[in-house]
Parts: sequence; structure tokens; C-alpha cells
Amino acid sequence: MNAQETSFQDNGQPLVQIRDLSKTFVLGASIIKRVLGRKPEYLRAVHKVNLDIYRSEALGLVGESGCGKTTLGRCLLRLYEPDEGQVLFDGQNFLAVEGAALRHMRSKVQVIFQDPYSSLNPRQKVNQALGEACLVHGICTPKEVQERVGYLLNTVGLGPDVSDRYPHELSGGQRQRIALARALAVEPEFIVADEPVSALDVSIQAQVVNLLMELQEQLNLTMLFITHDLRLVHYVSHRVAVMYLGSIVELGQSEGLFNNPLHPYSRALLAALPKIDPRDRAKVAAIQGEPPSPINIPTGCSFHPRCPIAVDQCHVDDPQLRQVGDGRLVACHLIHWGSL
Repeated sequence: MNAQETSFQDNGQPLVQIRDLSKTFVLGASIIKRVLGRKPEYLRAVHKVNLDIYRSEALGLVGESGCGKTTLGRCLLRLYEPDEGQVLFDGQNFLAVEGAALRHMRSKVQVIFQDPYSSLNPRQKVNQALGEACLVHGICTPKEVQERVGYLLNTVGLGPDVSDRYPHELSGGQRQRIALARALAVEPEFIVADEPVSALDVSIQAQVVNLLMELQEQLNLTMLFITHDLRLVHYVSHRVAVMYLGSIVELGQSEGLFNNPLHPYSRALLAALPKIDPRDRAKVAAIQGEPPSPINIPTGCSFHPRCPIAVDQCHVDDPQLRQVGDGRLVACHLIHWGSL
């Protein structure tokens, strides 16, 4: 166990515990299709995910588009209600609480969405958006709102001049900082950052990422950082979970996983990264084929149709996420047999 792993996992019980979480969407269930006798189709977005996120940790979640990353994040926030499984927040089942208890827990769990413009109310000025969050959750009194808004703006690197502006009057970077300030307004313990910089200009992505990292450390925030950008997740995260077709296929310390990926899918993703040094630009074959449809998941290991080293058992048996020698978790028959 390395130093980073010790610093978080020795803190005791994880802040967030995900247990056998699954989410399936029903497609084609319209009244017209029912009248025509067409059977609905089922899209498996998240399948029996088990994951622990420790206090003050930044856990990265990475994978190709459509692999279920955002759906998992929304299930954790109860923006989608999972079909089965549990989400334990500080030991309490977040999926079972209602009413005032749910409102209290929601203040501890916040989100930063991909598009800062669509996530902000275009009819609310900045001070209204931030002040409303503070008042609804009882963070301050009406007399203290303006002071609180000023503090939040300063925290995310903005001046008081933006407080009287509407979202359309701000740049993309400023809007995302406002979205971050709104998330911080209720003093959360856990933040889901869902592709928080992918909609921003490249020139300001680094500024927002560095701000997020600084605040995560200063405020001891626990964070799930969702992205398809492998270099970004390496830079931001303490640990990384690799997701494929709704399942976690590898989980480990960021440095170890990027230096020595074990699952064939993780290896293919990292091998396909563009190399800066022209001398290192060896021709690397991309991952074979397209991801299978989540409506028709292959039997056995879901990655076997694209895996260059798949064996017969991979077509039949679904490998479980199991620990290997260095403490990493991997879902691969060949790894478990010691063949890789």
C-alpha cells in the first residue's frame, strides 16, 4: 500500500459507499408502440457497480462516451433513481431518505455540470442564484446574504462586480466559477464534477481545474471527477476507476494505473493517447471496433468482442472485480490467472 492510499483508506469508513448499483432505461415504451405490439428495449447503463470514495479524496471516473459515467454520477445524486443497490453517505443510505432528511443530505452532496450556461437560471442574477442556495439550506440569514455572496465570489476568484450580472453577461469560465460557487454555497462534503471543463475553451480549462483542485484540498472536499480526458484525470485524481459498458473494469492509484495499466481496455485507452515527443509516436492500433450497444450487452466479459487477447472463457463468464497483488482491483480472467 503506497502513501496516497494509506492517507485516505486509513481514515476509516469511506464517506461514500456504492453497493451493487444498477440502472436500466426502458426504450420504445410509447403508447403507439404498445398498441402496435412492439416490445420495449432495455438499455443497461450501470451494472452492479461497487465503489468506495474516501474522505478528502478525488476519485477519477474515466471511460469512452456512453459507458455510463454520467448516469452513475446522477444516480449518486438521486437525479436518477437506481433500479437496485445502495448509496451510503457517511453510513446512511442516501436512496432511502425522504423529506427533511433528504433535503439535509442534498446540502452535503452537490454537483458541477458540464455546461455552466444551461445549469444556471438565465433569469437570475449571480447574487440571486448564490443567495437563494444559502437561504434555502439555512446557511445564513437574509441580512447575511450579501456578505456570504461576496465571500463565495472571492473564493472562486471573482470580484463583487459580477454579482449583479446575468449568466449571459459572463464568459464560459466565469459561469463555471459561479456554478462552483453555488455548489460550495451550502458547504457540501461531497461533489460530483461531471466533465466540468469540457465545454470551456482550452485556454481557461487549466485555470478552472487548478481552482477546483485548490479548493478540494483547502476545504477537504471529497470529489468524484468524471471525464473522458485521460490526461486530466491523471492530473486531478488520487485514484482512478475505469468504466466500460456500465461496469468498473479497473480501479487503482492514479500513478500506478497510468504507469502500468492491467486491464486490456485500460491499456488500449492509454496506448491511444497522443505522444508529445515525435520520437515516441509509434503506431499504436486503436481499440478494435465500436463499443457494443448497451441494449445488447455481449455475454461473458463485455469487452471480449474488442479484446485482442480474449480466450474462450471470456465469451462465457463475466469476470468479477477482484484485487491483485498491488492492491488494485481488476475485472479480467487473464489477470486473475496470472497470464498477463
